[in-house]
Amino acid sequence: MSSPKPAVLALEDGSIFRGRAFGAAATVSGECVFNTSMTGYQEILTDPSYFGQIVTMTAVQIGNYGVNDEDNEATAPRCTGFVVRELSPVVSNWRSKTSVDAYLTRYGIPGISEVDTRALTKKLRVDGAMKCCLSTLPISDADAIAKAKGWRDMEGSDYVKDVTVKAPFLWRADDLANHNTPYLPVGTTMNAPSAPAKKFRVAAFDYGAKYSIFRKLVNHGFEVQVFPATATAEQVREHKPDAVFLSNGPGDPAALPYIHKTVTGLLPEFPMFGICLGHQMLTHALGGSTYKLKFGHRGGNQPVKNLETGKVSITAQNHGFATDAKSIEARGAKITEINLNDNTVEGLRHATLPVFSVQYHPEAAPGPNDADPLFTDFYKLVEARKAGKI
Repeated sequence: MSSPKPAVLALEDGSIFRGRAFGAAATVSGECVFNTSMTGYQEILTDPSYFGQIVTMTAVQIGNYGVNDEDNEATAPRCTGFVVRELSPVVSNWRSKTSVDAYLTRYGIPGISEVDTRALTKKLRVDGAMKCCLSTLPISDADAIAKAKGWRDMEGSDYVKDVTVKAPFLWRADDLANHNTPYLPVGTTMNAPSAPAKKFRVAAFDYGAKYSIFRKLVNHGFEVQVFPATATAEQVREHKPDAVFLSNGPGDPAALPYIHKTVTGLLPEFPMFGICLGHQMLTHALGGSTYKLKFGHRGGNQPVKNLETGKVSITAQNHGFATDAKSIEARGAKITEINLNDNTVEGLRHATLPVFSVQYHPEAAPGPNDADPLFTDFYKLVEARKAGKI
């Protein structure tokens, strides 16, 4: 058995973390962030919102149940690199098809294990998310730190264009059941045996959407027509949707003026539901603003309070930016939910239009199902609009 190869993680402040290499032999740079989820590493690896980021898992051991064909949130891993305390030497699960090591190697993504992730996470909490360099190749500390400092800032970066689909398509609900592509020509229809009869057509913008979101929409009674982030309001209108959905995605929400314009144009015409980056797109479309959080919210244990009902939900989250509360309150929107850890905005609703959004991920994957009823709320909102009640 060959001896483990060394790897290094260098932060822009000069901090160096050494460990063992796994995954691909490569040198990459990105934003170093941490996720507090105890499970669901495959969904995290394939979440397009992590594009441009090197993800640190706070759970001690990662990889024990391997990687399967059904739980991907995209066609391939989307994060830039992966940091863990211990990579499980054993892969044991009846659904597993491969190991995390082999999976990341296949897609050219490097990983580092045997890192003191507790110390790294504390540093990121105290000093904030940082630019970093992860290398599983021979590299000097000075070169690694220079590469970290040289990486472009997350603020001002448009990563949506790197992960959005290239053309519109109709989402097929049974794509992962038969391992076929989820893409069908627009206009094609197919009913999955497990899905309810579709009643409403939703135009879903893909800013880096997770597959689970489309699955949830289908299972709650929608026919999902997916559109690239660059689609215009006119192109969406041509397909005569009943509603519009705004997905999650990576990067700085302020760096996407072409999306702000499209959402603004569609706002008066359709019921609308936004998640994560979609929530931030709605914020900008209404004339509000966003700002970068110190270290973000990433994990499956974020408490959110609904200010209208008093109910507290535990939510799954993955974002590094947030809505400025003062900027949105005078724009015809009402703040409906807040994060109980730091009081940041977690939800908003338009005062007169059938439009609402949340900063967290109601589809979870991984995470709790507390917020799943939001998809039902969206359906009922569209139903009421079609019936002329709103």
